[in-house]
Amino acid sequence: MQPLYRVHDGTGPYLLLVHGFLTSSAQWLDNLDALGKLTTPVTIDLYGHGDSPAPDDANAYRPEAYVAALDAIRTDLGVDRMFLCGYSLGAGLTLRYALTYPERVIGQVFTNSSSGLADVSEQTAWRSGALHAAGRIREGGLAAIEAIAVHPRHAKHLPHSVYQALMRDAARLDPIGIANTLSDTNPYASVRARLGENAVPTLLACGSRERRFQAKRNYAASTMPHLTIADLPVGHGVNMEDPTVFNSAVTAFLQSLLR
Repeated sequence: MQPLYRVHDGTGPYLLLVHGFLTSSAQWLDNLDALGKLTTPVTIDLYGHGDSPAPDDANAYRPEAYVAALDAIRTDLGVDRMFLCGYSLGAGLTLRYALTYPERVIGQVFTNSSSGLADVSEQTAWRSGALHAAGRIREGGLAAIEAIAVHPRHAKHLPHSVYQALMRDAARLDPIGIANTLSDTNPYASVRARLGENAVPTLLACGSRERRFQAKRNYAASTMPHLTIADLPVGHGVNMEDPTVFNSAVTAFLQSLLR
C-alpha cells in the first residue's frame, strides 16, 4: 500500500511536496503555479489524510516506512534525483529522506517543524502519551480530531480558498490513520540528532512569527551544514499565509540550484 500522489503541470525536475498533520495536498494550492515554472510539482497525501488510504498496520506510519514510500514514488517517477519540500510533520519525513538518500536529492526546502526538530525531552513526552492520544481518536472519531489544536478549523490566517479546501479534506480524515499517525509518526519524526549529517543544499523557509519555533530555528542554523534560512513574516502556516513571499524565497533557492 502506497500513499496517493499526484503529478501537476510543471517544467523541470520533480519536486515532492509533503504536507503536515491534519492538512492535505490542498495546502499547496497557491504554490503550484509558481513552483511549476521551475519544477514539476508532485503532491503526496499522508496516510489517513486527503485521498490516501489508512492502513491498519501501524508500522506503515513509521518515519522509516515513509522514507521507503517516498523512494518508491521516486522510482515510479523514473528519476534518479528530485527536489523535496516538507511542511511541519512532513518536514520531519523529507529531512529524514534526504539524510538517508542524499545522493537522490537535488535540494530540499522545509518549514517550521516542531516534530522534525524535537529535542529528547519532547520526544520522550510525546512517546509516553502517544497511545493515550491515539486511543482518544479511535474512540471519539472525527469529533475528537476536530478538537486537536492544529485542526484546520482553528486556522485564522489562511486565504479563504485554501481554508475551504482544507476543511473539505478535513471532513474525510480517517480516525484510524490519524490515531496511527499520533502513535507511530509524530513521536518518532525528529531528526534533530542527525542534522549535522546533512549533505544536501537546504532552505528553511521559516515562519518568524511562530515564536515557539525560533529556538529550533537557531539550533538548525548552528548545527546543519548546507543550510540557508529565509525568515518570512508569517506564522506556522508558512506557504499558505503569504504564498507570494514563500513562492519568492523557494523559487530563488531552486533557481540557485538549477543554474
